[in-house]
Amino acid sequence: MPARLIVALDYPGAAPALALADRLRGTDCWFKVGLELYLAEGNAIIHELRHRGYPVFLDLKLHDIPNTVAGAVRSVAAVGVNMLTVHAAGGPAMLAAAAEAAASSTPHPPQLLAVTVLTSMDQEQLAAVGIDRSPAHQVMRLAEVAAAAGIPGFVSSAEEVSALRHRFSGATLVVPGIRPAGSEIADQKRIATPSAAIAAGADFLVVGRPITQAPDPAAAAHAILEEMRQGLADACVDDL
Repeated sequence: MPARLIVALDYPGAAPALALADRLRGTDCWFKVGLELYLAEGNAIIHELRHRGYPVFLDLKLHDIPNTVAGAVRSVAAVGVNMLTVHAAGGPAMLAAAAEAAASSTPHPPQLLAVTVLTSMDQEQLAAVGIDRSPAHQVMRLAEVAAAAGIPGFVSSAEEVSALRHRFSGATLVVPGIRPAGSEIADQKRIATPSAAIAAGADFLVVGRPITQAPDPAAAAHAILEEMRQGLADACVDDL
């Protein structure tokens, strides 16, 4: 599977989100709909993006009791999203219920991804919520739980993607917190450049502000795609 760029449509409404998506037509991008946009527009924004032919990554990080999450998975599956996130911290029963609900959704079940540790979290943030281990150890523990429950992919920072690729060779690995060289870090803690994340084993990169706030979003997207191609080339050299 070729590496893919997912552009985060972190907007408060449909108009700017769809305008940005259309400006990027032809760049072979996916689009991420997160909580802000989804809560403002609901399934209508998914329908419109899919109608325009764009693959959609719905990033809701579902985290609730198993029955509720299973019902939510079935609901969004009916809209036709390509990928959907659940929170690995929800535990084995919740993850298994989500996996079963996705698998039983027809005709096109969404691919589930288990969110491990948010890229805004570091060692200090984890300790504050009672987790006395490094982000890398917590990511691997949650990935093991999710894999055992039937979730075929994970969301992690680039710092953990190499270890995840080694442990789960066939998993789909999605990496947010991507910042091209020279970009502002903003509220992210564990970040990487596009080339480094791809070279480490990522399948998809999620990029928001470096594209959406760029003077020329299409040019910014093309530059990131070029960095991704360089990462793939570097990975191939390392494998020789």
